[in-house]
Amino acid sequence: MKIEATPGRVKTARIIAMAADVIQIGGFAAFVPGYASPFEDVLDVAVGIALTWLVGWHWSFLPGFLVELVPGMDLIPTWTAAIFLATRGQGQAQGKVELEQEPMKVITPEKR
Repeated sequence: MKIEATPGRVKTARIIAMAADVIQIGGFAAFVPGYASPFEDVLDVAVGIALTWLVGWHWSFLPGFLVELVPGMDLIPTWTAAIFLATRGQGQAQGKVELEQEPMKVITPEKR
């Protein structure tokens, strides 16, 4: 099943990806391997599911997910990079506006 990436779905997916990266980078002290590490893994799985549901599967989600599982690598905004790579050129308004240009006029000095 092909999911149509509308501008709204693309924008929502990008916001979710950026928010997840901000949470992981900003909360680095809490997500250091230890008591909150399982919550980080749950966040990564939830973000992966949400992005796939919003814009469909893209190969860039897999390396982004695998890198997020490596401790300390969550300081790299991998979800943001993955979603921008997956949605480049999608979700834009369809149809290009063609502007009609008048031909150039040559102005020559008049003789008096």
